[in-house]
Amino acid sequence: MLSDRSRPVVEATLPVVAENIEEIATRFYAHLFGEHPGLFDGVFNRGNQAEKTQQLALAGSVAVFASSLLKVPEQLPEHLLSRIAHKHASLGITPAQYDVVHEHLFWAIADVLGDAVTPEVAAAWDEVYWLMAYALINQERGLYSARGVRPETVWREWEVAEKVQETTDVVTFRMRKVDDRLVKTSLPGQYVTVQVPMPDGVRQPRQYSLTRADDGEHRQFSVKRVHGSDKPDGEVSNHLCERVQVGDRLTMSVPFGDVVLDDSGRPVVFASAGIGITPMAGMLSHLAAAGSRLPVTLLHADTDESSFALRAQVLQDLRALSGGTAHVWYERGAESSLPVEVHAGVMNPDDVDLPEGAMHYLCGPLPFMQAVRSALVDRGVPARDIQYEVFGPDLWQADLATEESPGASERSGRHAAAGV
Repeated sequence: MLSDRSRPVVEATLPVVAENIEEIATRFYAHLFGEHPGLFDGVFNRGNQAEKTQQLALAGSVAVFASSLLKVPEQLPEHLLSRIAHKHASLGITPAQYDVVHEHLFWAIADVLGDAVTPEVAAAWDEVYWLMAYALINQERGLYSARGVRPETVWREWEVAEKVQETTDVVTFRMRKVDDRLVKTSLPGQYVTVQVPMPDGVRQPRQYSLTRADDGEHRQFSVKRVHGSDKPDGEVSNHLCERVQVGDRLTMSVPFGDVVLDDSGRPVVFASAGIGITPMAGMLSHLAAAGSRLPVTLLHADTDESSFALRAQVLQDLRALSGGTAHVWYERGAESSLPVEVHAGVMNPDDVDLPEGAMHYLCGPLPFMQAVRSALVDRGVPARDIQYEVFGPDLWQADLATEESPGASERSGRHAAAGV
């Protein structure tokens, strides 16, 4: 908890810090990379930096954490911290890196706010920073321990055993281990970080959901090629899809991620759009491998049938489940050869009878998830029974935090952390 000395200072200065936090985050990253350009090698996603989504996510996370300390002083925002800690663990972040971040973040605060940063103000916000940092360090230590790794040993080489062209823009990589070390089973819904050496020699990290249950020898993930339109194309996705071939090796982390399949025996509803099918495919694969008899409903939206990645795998797994059903929406019409109910247009959960008391998992573009979540809440689904996964920095977290108390139990996902 914040000390009695710092609480009134943080409360008085939070509005001005929140008003300037995006500029502070922008200056922070510029100063950090100016002094430590090597952090782009294997740690930071330079695509997110260029689009400024990382800066926005960091700003939102700091604001949510500080507000939480004031509103509910006896309870940290565990869902926010867990999301970030899993992302950090997948990158092998060390406690020493928090010292580096502290130095440059407080430089940026002073640079933006100037004389307003009195010694008293600096001390109060220093306390906020280290409360958040130590909470994350402790969670990350636990994650490393649970996986039996240290920050420097989260990485391992894997070989491409198969490369499958799922759609025009989606490729599945089936990886096999190349040494005799034990492969610890991933939890359904988790992801790995893949470190990809780019042509300029810089290793760029990206997180990809595991799309099939582990068998002790293999891991599988799928990559959608990113077309930039008026922005640069995705450098990692295009490199993987175009240049990496069977027999090549990739460096992957052990699995992390806190958006995982609930094991309480409740019915399950998956709602996905586009490449958001990937974590759902992984969870369905686990359910099929376990011979689950739970009621499982898949709702999926896509442009058309040819764009529906992993459709053969997910429908095969659904058929293996005695309680499995699926509904699909295609923007370009309801033509389909699939043995499922197909709708035209955008997904509308109100068109479907959903099981009572289910856990709901969402993944897809942010507007899609916002619309589906709103529809579910309107139907009476408790917010705590909805989990979501975001590919990229999570720009939704701060909005949800304003709807719910800081200690609410709705959890949010990977590829979504605010960064170091």
